Amino acid sequence: MDTTAEPAVQMSGIVKDFPGVRALDGAGLRLLPGEVHALLGENGAGKSTLIKVLTGVHRPDAGSVRIGGGPAGIAGPLDAERHGIATVYQEVNLCPNLSVAENILLGREPRGRFGISARRMNRRAADLAAGMELDLDVTRALGEYPIAVQQLVSILRAVDLQARVLVLDEPTSSLDRDEVRILFDLVERLRSRGVAVLFVTHFLDQVYELCRRMTVLRNGRLVGEFATAELGRRELIGHMLGEQAGELDLLEERAHSGGPPPGTTPLLRARGLGRSGGIAPYDLDVAPGEIVGLAGLLGSGRTEAVRLLFGADRPDTGNVEVDGRPVPLRTPRSAIAEGLAYCSEDRKAEGLVAELSVADNLLLAMQAARGWMLPLPARTRAELVERYISALRIRPAAPDTPVGALSGGNQQKVLLGRWLIMRPRLLILDEPTRGIDVGAKAEVQRLVAAQAQEGTAVLFVSSELEEVLRLSHRVVVLRDRRVVNALDNDDGGLAVDRVLAEIAEGGAQ
Repeated sequence: MDTTAEPAVQMSGIVKDFPGVRALDGAGLRLLPGEVHALLGENGAGKSTLIKVLTGVHRPDAGSVRIGGGPAGIAGPLDAERHGIATVYQEVNLCPNLSVAENILLGREPRGRFGISARRMNRRAADLAAGMELDLDVTRALGEYPIAVQQLVSILRAVDLQARVLVLDEPTSSLDRDEVRILFDLVERLRSRGVAVLFVTHFLDQVYELCRRMTVLRNGRLVGEFATAELGRRELIGHMLGEQAGELDLLEERAHSGGPPPGTTPLLRARGLGRSGGIAPYDLDVAPGEIVGLAGLLGSGRTEAVRLLFGADRPDTGNVEVDGRPVPLRTPRSAIAEGLAYCSEDRKAEGLVAELSVADNLLLAMQAARGWMLPLPARTRAELVERYISALRIRPAAPDTPVGALSGGNQQKVLLGRWLIMRPRLLILDEPTRGIDVGAKAEVQRLVAAQAQEGTAVLFVSSELEEVLRLSHRVVVLRDRRVVNALDNDDGGLAVDRVLAEIAEGGAQ
């Protein structure tokens, strides 16, 4: 990478206003050919808005965008593609019912005398995959591949577009370690070909491994551009969080203390609970005030296990007891009636209603429990919404803002707040910190620890083993859709390597 080269992208003084909110206030970015450059900041710092300006989704109210040294008035996403800018989003936006080849060449299909030539299309897609050292059957439906492969297909589409700039927006949030390595290898091959890669992530370890330079935004403003090798992690987080940088301390220490006394009667007891094709029959106890972590690779059965407990899926075998009495948790309604709450890992499809306001989403579970014929009193509604927006630091803090307009991290806080309002006895959290910044992550972890100290039982699912160990009193390890062991962590001494060994080798429940 030549730091004196003409920037592939130069954004300067970018301003973007939305009704009542200035999302960007003098933000900027300088991206060089042949580099992987990180764009960092808290949720709500303006990263997504800056990307949308670059890719033509939003028109800036002020400032300039230059591509390859020349001014570029990007009129829309198609215009951005014509300028050589391609984007791979956190949630794959391709067509799972179409083949890999059809997705790669969608809108640019090779044609013959009788329309689209499937043979030429498949050959061209296979050549692209082979050129990037990927072994793919391009005739298979995209939906038959895991998310990691679908993201690689998104990148292959960008390669076929001959993109000079590739924007990767949280590309690793749904990937396990091996899948991240495959993605990084592909990014490195693109970088070596002179492609400028903008990498947006909340995983700082990945930033320090992959990126040579970084740009930091805070509150819509440009904090600065830094060389990765010259900026330590604490200093970086200080730039990202400003006065909130002290929250990093929680991410470096054990986030809970104590736990339930030995012999405490479990709040929930599952025996032989299982579902064919989802999770093999397993046993699980969770006591009041206890945080039980579920650890395992993607696809190990973590989500399938907790969905059975909440009645989101029906078990084929086994039973559940709450307070020592059998309870048929056949539906989410029956689980909620027993004091259980569940934050799904898929907040968009199974959690939030994007068109409703922050206030409506926060109160959705409480209102449903009361029944729609008994609306919450206006004063109670206002007090609850104000309290939880403040406690969770939801930004923007306007209750009437559509929740779909919030950043991913703030959406996650709204979903968590919905269930905290219900004061659950058992809180099931499936990837509650995925895709959120370090400040929001610290706040969520603090809230989880506080709930446990108040006597709430917690089931905590996370792909980040360090986070699981930091929070959990016990760690249940899953492998190949079955529980293989339960490890005590009450003294905080359980090592990541021990859990990884269990995941790799398995064991007896």
